[in-house]
Amino acid sequence: MATLKLFPLSALLGLAFSLSGCQKSETATTTAEHPPAQAEIKTLTVGFQKSALNLLVANQQGYLAQQFPQSKIAWKEFPAGPQMLEAIAIGAVDFGYVGNTPPIFAQAANKEIRYLGFEPVSATGNALVVPNKSKIQQLSELKGKRIAVQKGSSAHELLAKVLQKAGLSWSDIQPIWLPPADARAAFSKGSVDAWVVWDPYLSAAELDGSAKVLVDGQTFPATYSFYVASPAFLKQHPQSAAKFLHSVNQADQWVVQHPQQAVDVLAQSTGIDPKIAAVVVQKRPKPAPVQPLNPAVIAEQQRIADMFVQVGLIPQKIQVQHNVWTGQ
Repeated sequence: MATLKLFPLSALLGLAFSLSGCQKSETATTTAEHPPAQAEIKTLTVGFQKSALNLLVANQQGYLAQQFPQSKIAWKEFPAGPQMLEAIAIGAVDFGYVGNTPPIFAQAANKEIRYLGFEPVSATGNALVVPNKSKIQQLSELKGKRIAVQKGSSAHELLAKVLQKAGLSWSDIQPIWLPPADARAAFSKGSVDAWVVWDPYLSAAELDGSAKVLVDGQTFPATYSFYVASPAFLKQHPQSAAKFLHSVNQADQWVVQHPQQAVDVLAQSTGIDPKIAAVVVQKRPKPAPVQPLNPAVIAEQQRIADMFVQVGLIPQKIQVQHNVWTGQ
């Protein structure tokens, strides 16, 4: 079974900083030239979703607590990435985990967030599903249909790609903007014709027999999830980023080595059925290490952002690299 090589904290921090030479630097400030002394972190607040297995393990196994022994670790669950980034932007959360799309919408809305690192995601962990008895068989048949999706989420981006592939525009469908729990209820009642969603909600709908996959991420280029942080927190505690990423990578190695225990952690931490948790863990890339953003990942995020401008999903062109943390 593959194992993940854990980077020393100094090496991981160096990797994060090495990108600064090829990325546009943030505006220089006197603070950057004369950084303040490291303040004590009394409470470290971490945002997570039900899909954030590495963070759940980092909590359960105490890896994050080991890196921040003098701090209280507060955990806040969010239904999706957009809600989490709202909290990060106002300083209510220090670190978080989101899909590929929420940071783009946040940056387009001038919200202050920073990318810390990325990890690969399962190509089958995001999909557009229709009711099991639906007559829809082709993507073109989505025209005129009511499609549930969390606005600003990775599912939003998947739906944009599905429409492009089908030769449809946003005006050809009726997007129903709902968070996963509400979308699941609408889907079950037949109030929507399709639903775009991610795991574990996707696997739950598949396992109970209510949904069938019309198209999933395997049809499109690889995508990523991201660890993000509050810029204000990073300025006060720049060394915390390497510690945070190190604890996540410790968790990832543990998941690879203890798949059944990982299923138990996911089920117990989120309250989902163990059968669903088992499917989610089975789909997951192994290993799924977190790494500092590289030019290829930044370019893929930029491609998504540019597509969103073209189809009118965000109001202005953004430069993704401006929100990538470089250690300053």
